[in-house]
Amino acid sequence: MTVDQELPERSRIVQQHLTDAGVTARVRQLPDSARTAAEAASALGCEVGAIASSLLFLADEEPLLVMTSGRHRVDTAVLASAVGATTVAMANAKQVRAVTGQAIGGVSPVGHPAPVRTVVDEALNEYPVIWAAAGTPHTVFDLTYADLLTLTGGRPLKVAAD
Repeated sequence: MTVDQELPERSRIVQQHLTDAGVTARVRQLPDSARTAAEAASALGCEVGAIASSLLFLADEEPLLVMTSGRHRVDTAVLASAVGATTVAMANAKQVRAVTGQAIGGVSPVGHPAPVRTVVDEALNEYPVIWAAAGTPHTVFDLTYADLLTLTGGRPLKVAAD
């Protein structure tokens, strides 16, 4: 499969990673921003819970990518306990860019300069198809929960009390 050269550079990197991993998903460019889970769900015509939001946290100062369902917020106390961290805090925009090479609102689960320890919200398993950002706020791709776990090497985890 060839990578669409009309995609933004960061999205081409994501598409190449998907292709190299044997995932048949194609990165799609949206006409409007999908910076938030609600915007993405509206643009795609799906439930907000089917949006796999990529959130970068620092767990004891080490990067931790949390792929969470757009239907809820990550409970940092639940997350800290589950990963055995003393402190868990949301990374700032500069830290997100440094770790992922991508900007907040467009962070993909893959395509980073180096692998990032990842956990995947078990709530995403409730949806046959989930959507993730593809490196920019205007690009997305669809995949299954199993594909997301395989792609990221992520650990399934309950990240919120709901």
